[in-house]
Parts: sequence; structure tokens; C-alpha cells
Amino acid sequence: MSTSITRPENVREDVILYVIHGSHACRAAILMLAHKQIPYRLVTLPTGAHPMLLRTRGFAGHRKPIRSVDGRAHRSLALLDRMGTVPALRCGNERVQTNRAIARWLEQVQPEPPLLPSDPQRRAAVERAEAWGDEEFQMAARRIVLAGGQRGLHTLRDRANDGRLGALLAKRERSRTINNQLAARAIFKAGGAEAERELLAELPTTLDRIDALIADGVLDGPELNAADFLIAPSLALIAYRLDLRAQIEARPAAAAWLERVLPEPPLS
Repeated sequence: MSTSITRPENVREDVILYVIHGSHACRAAILMLAHKQIPYRLVTLPTGAHPMLLRTRGFAGHRKPIRSVDGRAHRSLALLDRMGTVPALRCGNERVQTNRAIARWLEQVQPEPPLLPSDPQRRAAVERAEAWGDEEFQMAARRIVLAGGQRGLHTLRDRANDGRLGALLAKRERSRTINNQLAARAIFKAGGAEAERELLAELPTTLDRIDALIADGVLDGPELNAADFLIAPSLALIAYRLDLRAQIEARPAAAAWLERVLPEPPLS
């Protein structure tokens, strides 16, 4: 078991962000910290062991499950939520978990540049989009890619070694394959053809919703906001699936917005 620590040039030792490899949820926090231009230290925990390791670092976890699959927080997922989730932010004695909580903490400690609009109506629209991205789209994206990975890493861009989110789940392919199998079957209920068919059947409606949010100016406005940073990584994760990339690329507004928020690195 190992922990990876990234030390940017302008690191602040009192601000630490805990993540796991390739997590779309964690990338949202990374994007928000970059937007605020707050230096920090990035600590990458091993996928699977991260809830226990967060406990050793003073994070209390969640008293009630915060995630669900098909409207239900089943036992294994609920246990992980109670143990603790990433992203997890530590600043001195303060500890903050979940992207929406991190966004509000960032707004409090450094108001500019803002993550949420000052206009009440625009803020409400952004917060609705943010909630949808956090509670629904994030889980759907996770399950879609885990379902594809069940058939092998060849279904994913560069075998998920690299992409907009970096290497998914683990740096080594063997560990990535094992993590994918365990997460898909035991945690996120993405194993099996029926589950995948249901997830893919809902994808066009999801992409329609993103297009509508862009058209309404909730996403991809002159200044990016918390909803942009939370939703884009989930779309970036789906784009790892080679068989789904064409659906995203067929939507010019969504594809351009994704490239704006999270540019795709070239294949090495």
C-alpha cells in the first residue's frame, strides 16, 4: 500500500487535498482549487483503502450514506460512505468532505474569483445543476465506465492509462482491472448486461440536459462556476469509453465546453 504526494511549486503545507487515482469527483475539487488559485498539497491515496486512511487522518466520515444506486444506498456503499469519501480537504484543524461542502468552504475563505453567481436567480440555477451533477450524474458516469471496464481495459481510451482524468483507479493495469471488477460488482452494481443497457439508454437524455444547461448559460458562461467544475469531470469520465465518444463529439456545444474545462491530453 502506498500514498502518492504531489508538491506543486507554490504548495501550502496547511492545505491538503486527499484524492484517489482518476476520480472524477476528486477532479472537481482540483478544478475548484485551481479556480481559486489556492496552493495546496495533493495526496493520492490507494483506491479501496482510502476510507480507512482518511479515518487515520482525522476525517469522521458521514453519519448517513450520501450516495445511492437506483435510489438505494445498499450495504457496501453505505459502509464506504460512513467510513469516509474523497475528495477530502484539510486546512489546519478544519476537515471538509464532498465537493459541495468544499465549494462553500472555498467561497468563505476566498470569495474571489467566485464559484457561485451573486445574482440569486442565477445562483439557484447553478446550485440545481450542481446538485444534479453531484447526486445523479456523477454516479451514472461512474457506473457507465465501470460497466465498460468489465469487458476489459481495451474498451477504454489508452486502456485507462491516461486521459482527461489521468490513470483511472490505479497506475498499474493489473490493479486497475481488479479495482474495476470489485467496484463494478460489489460497490456500484454496474456488473451485468442489464445494468449497462439501462445506463446507456439514459445517456442521450443526460446529454440533452447538459446541452440545455449550456444553452441557458448555466454552464459554459463567461466565468466558469461550481456546476461546470462538478459536471465536466463526469462527462470526461464517460469519454474514456471508446464506444461512447462519438455520442459526445456529436454534440458540438458539450464537446467544446468539455475541452474548455478539461482539455484532453494527446495520446503518447
